[in-house]
Amino acid sequence: MASNEAERIAALVVELNEHNYRYYVLAEPNIGDQEYDELLNKLAVLEENHADLRQADSPTQRVGGEPTNEFPTAIHSPPMLSLDNSYSRDDLAAFDKRVREQLEGESLTYVCELKIDGVALSLRYVDSVLVAAATRGNGMEGDEITSNARTIRSIPLRLRKEGLNCEVRGEVYMELGDFNQTNEGRKLQGKTVFANPRNATAGALKLQDPKMLADRKLRFFGYWVHADTALPPAHFDRLALFRQWGVPTNTYTERCANLNDLFRFFERFEDERDRLPYEIDGIVVKVDSTDQQQRMGSTAKSPRSAIALKFKAKRATTKIVDIQLQVGRTGTITPVAILQPVLLGGSTIRRATLHNEDEIKRKDIRTDDMVVLEKGGDVIPKVVSVELDQRPVESELFVFPSTCPACGAEVVRDPDEAAIRCENPACTAQLKRRLQHFAARNALDIDGLGPAVIEQLVERKLVHDVSDLYELDLATLTDLEHFGEKSARNLLAGLGSSRDKPFDRVLFALGIRHVGSTVARTLASKFLNLEALKAASVEELEDIDQIGPTIARTTHGFFTTTETVALLEKLRAAGLRLEHEPTEPVDSYFSDKMIVLTGTLAAYSRSDAGTLIQELGGRIASSVGFKTDLVVAGDGAGSKLDKAKKLGIPVIVEDEFVEYLRQSGAI
Repeated sequence: MASNEAERIAALVVELNEHNYRYYVLAEPNIGDQEYDELLNKLAVLEENHADLRQADSPTQRVGGEPTNEFPTAIHSPPMLSLDNSYSRDDLAAFDKRVREQLEGESLTYVCELKIDGVALSLRYVDSVLVAAATRGNGMEGDEITSNARTIRSIPLRLRKEGLNCEVRGEVYMELGDFNQTNEGRKLQGKTVFANPRNATAGALKLQDPKMLADRKLRFFGYWVHADTALPPAHFDRLALFRQWGVPTNTYTERCANLNDLFRFFERFEDERDRLPYEIDGIVVKVDSTDQQQRMGSTAKSPRSAIALKFKAKRATTKIVDIQLQVGRTGTITPVAILQPVLLGGSTIRRATLHNEDEIKRKDIRTDDMVVLEKGGDVIPKVVSVELDQRPVESELFVFPSTCPACGAEVVRDPDEAAIRCENPACTAQLKRRLQHFAARNALDIDGLGPAVIEQLVERKLVHDVSDLYELDLATLTDLEHFGEKSARNLLAGLGSSRDKPFDRVLFALGIRHVGSTVARTLASKFLNLEALKAASVEELEDIDQIGPTIARTTHGFFTTTETVALLEKLRAAGLRLEHEPTEPVDSYFSDKMIVLTGTLAAYSRSDAGTLIQELGGRIASSVGFKTDLVVAGDGAGSKLDKAKKLGIPVIVEDEFVEYLRQSGAI
């Protein structure tokens, strides 16, 4: 009997996987969704009764993972590089010229693919079975999300060719129909809708419960492979091989012999993009020969053999209903256009920043104007121009107020910037923003202190500055609307743990103008306690590498006000760390070196790289000079790199930087 059940289970697995292949790879389904679900249910019943016969590649195992509290880190080797982006024919022509110069005298063919607006994913197969999946992350390492990837039905759990050990990379995306259906469901449940399919996809991959992700109906296109077996020498042929393995690829892929062919492909899909069932934001051009790709190599960030040509930003026309003013944590007043909702680039736009008074005057933007919107980089909406021929006759100039819209205090124009500021330290709008900054993850990381809670704390006059947070108790918090005992205890625990954050995090959390996390670390390492920092003159601050006149002036000014003196005494009483705790001296390649970071690193942000260097005993400087010991040059390094070469200062690129970090044990 057991052998009969094993045969029935094996046959159903083969049949269901075949249906998945026909649906996602061949686009030739031969049964409907209901029939598929009936077969799947039949298999599930059999497996429930014979758990020992369940197969690893069974479709029932797509949603079998338990919720997780965090995702393990996965290391990418080779790194998952990003592509250089271009926005004009000239950029593409320059790319073609560079390629032909590097491959002088060789025959050359390109492959054109659509640039799917999704999320990159790496899949690892051992003996043809999916064993691991990871997001791109920073290119060097990402999150291991194997359980989540298994829920995506277009990702094969077992390849259709036996004995393959390989890594497949591609794009996870959501079709527009599924996206709209997902948002309709969220509306019915009273949840916030997603802005666009890419955001919905990225959010889904981060869900800690695979069962929730399965409802998003995500899909996958493969575009790269590395295997321990012989592969075709051309990229185009490797994509064709994917289909034989059961990996779906985008069918709109063409070989192109020259620049004119590339332009024709681009123009075709710039015109057809809105008729596709998924979103694209450009095309990808790759050298077809994988041998030529390898010989051309890459920069720290991007392969030299490929480029993305982005479509022009989408535009839409709508009406400005109102111009409102927002007050930031440092008092800067920012005008924001409130718009008649308009669909642009897959999301509904209701607001757009107008930046400052000068921007409004330059473009002569007024309430009731019809304006042209554009998504800068297909992400951030901005007002491009005003349709003057549609301006109402009774239209009036927008005049920036002389008083703060939140507290009524007089505002002042910053002589060094275009910003207009409210300088009232008791302004409630500034207080709300300061509290949000104080609680942010890269500041004191106070769990549970979100905007809705802050709004109530300020409006009820329970908190007048950040130090008052440490006077809150359980009774006060549970009296807030929609805030139960569990939430209150979580917030109190978050406040408690914030007392253990180091001195530099406290400095950053205070929200001193122009003082970011890196400058805060520099100040904390130079002045070992708050008293020393408070006593520092503008000249002493300016003498510190990375601290210019503006930062020195605003930092000194911050610590000399009576409000700051009183606040810091309250924070000291609350138990926050107001002194630097020196660590043991580190002996590494970076020890005692003055180091300048320039260009873009693929694996680290500038801030993260600086933190690692400082933890290894190095010092960070913002400009290259005779005191500079080393320059770390990323992609796009410019004048600082040129100056370093002119002065004979040692320069290392990202690969060398990462290797020195590895030798020191930092990674």
